[in-house]
Amino acid sequence: MCLLGSALASQAVDRVIAWGDINYDFKIGTSGRQTVRGIASGSFHSLAIRNDRTVLAWGNNQFGQTNIPARLKRTPVCEVAAGNVHSLALLWNGTVAGWGASGVGDYGQSTVPPGLKKVRGIAAGALHSLALKRDGTVVAWGGNWTGQCEVPAELSDVVAIAGGTYHSIALKKDGTVVAWGSNDQGQCDVPEGLTDAVAIASAGFHSVALKADGTVVSWGTYGLAQMPVPEGLSGVIAIATGDYHVLALKRDGSVVTWGFNDAGQCNIPAGLGKVVSISARGNHSMVVVEESSARKSNKRSR
Repeated sequence: MCLLGSALASQAVDRVIAWGDINYDFKIGTSGRQTVRGIASGSFHSLAIRNDRTVLAWGNNQFGQTNIPARLKRTPVCEVAAGNVHSLALLWNGTVAGWGASGVGDYGQSTVPPGLKKVRGIAAGALHSLALKRDGTVVAWGGNWTGQCEVPAELSDVVAIAGGTYHSIALKKDGTVVAWGSNDQGQCDVPEGLTDAVAIASAGFHSVALKADGTVVSWGTYGLAQMPVPEGLSGVIAIATGDYHVLALKRDGSVVTWGFNDAGQCNIPAGLGKVVSISARGNHSMVVVEESSARKSNKRSR
């Protein structure tokens, strides 16, 4: 059973803001103090967990990726993840629900393996899915053209997972990172000596790790070129990756971005306020901000 608490649960947060090739700014809920307990970005759709543990989905629905399954209205949700055209939810009882990826977008990424249970974490690659079990092992399914679903047999003691376009990565309890799948852009070349990672993120053809000292390391490419981590970046507490850009959330609630900016995905809105959670996919960035510090323009509710 996953924990019903979360890092966002005690915060007065209820605004979701995105920029890049997808733009929005709205409140979760219409009355009272509404809390956002989790967010996830797909290529052209988004997911959020409300404070009542139900899921909100919006954006492109060409492949059914925003058609929330009925069972999610009856069972509390602990975590959500989104790929290019599919969505995942981790339920409180340790099972996983998947939806979307219908028609030509179906590579099995939303078809959860029968009998999968005792799950404590989920992640979505572009067209594949990952589940972290309570025993520290990993299960993967969906598109497997380059071995992104072929979990190394010896992999154990995993505490976090992430998926890129054609590769997957896992963070182990000892702070080391393991990667598998396509390595044509160096996305699986984990930096030598990386032994103190506390969080990981991946998308496109690159991977990122947050170190215990609040600094960030990255490897692979952002499309056609490597984009180094901004010099002097420190005090980071969370990371997120789009296909060609990276977000870092600092301890003071500010956000730093770098990478390609062709869709404005690195143009942080003025007056953003204190950010408490970040997400990214494709060419857009998504954050949750404290309502008291959020910008007041263009408000609307969902």
